[in-house]
Amino acid sequence: MRPGTLTALAAVGLAVAAPVALAGQQSTTIGTGTKTCVLGPGADCRGVVHRWTVEHHGNLTKAKFTKADLRGANLRGADLRGADFRGAKLRHADLRGANLKGARFHAPPKARKQANQTPSCAPSCQGADLRNANFTGANLAGANLSDANLSDANLADARLRDANLINANLSFAILIMADLHGANLTGANLTGAELAEANLRFANLTNANVTLSDFTSVAFMSTTCPNGTVTSTGC
Repeated sequence: MRPGTLTALAAVGLAVAAPVALAGQQSTTIGTGTKTCVLGPGADCRGVVHRWTVEHHGNLTKAKFTKADLRGANLRGADLRGADFRGAKLRHADLRGANLKGARFHAPPKARKQANQTPSCAPSCQGADLRNANFTGANLAGANLSDANLSDANLADARLRDANLINANLSFAILIMADLHGANLTGANLTGAELAEANLRFANLTNANVTLSDFTSVAFMSTTCPNGTVTSTGC
């Protein structure tokens, strides 16, 4: 058989096999209880419970996941612009490379804690893999992001007031103009992070690694520096 024929047959085989493989990986209908939803743009998945086996990488723009339990979900690379995750449980979820621009994660005002206290409010993204995710302008106020991997994530202009970022990995993350007022960054890895014009008033950076971090024009006020000193001028 001629080489060209072999190449053509191989291409046909791949074209047939690829969609099957993708279909086997992607979740369409989720929900292990009485409430279910079909994943897609604008999907109404409020209150859905589906732990550890959800996998979707496509278009979920403006989907509603309010109070959903999606612990361990694989949403890597998904388009989640404008999605609503308020009150959702996303512990150990994989959101690497996802586009979360304008997504809402903030907790109800009554659940928020005071500055430098550990927020226990939802959503819980504790331990989530959020590498390279785009959170530009996202509302993450009061979110639990402790131990989360946010390396190389884009958090420019994101609202992270009173967020729990204890031991989070924010190495080389973009935090330009981010609002970190009252955020708890104890033990966080901020190596190479871009924090220009960020708001760090009342934030706690105790034992944080700030090697090569950019603190140009950062706003300080009663900020706890990595060495434990409290300052209003700069760490």
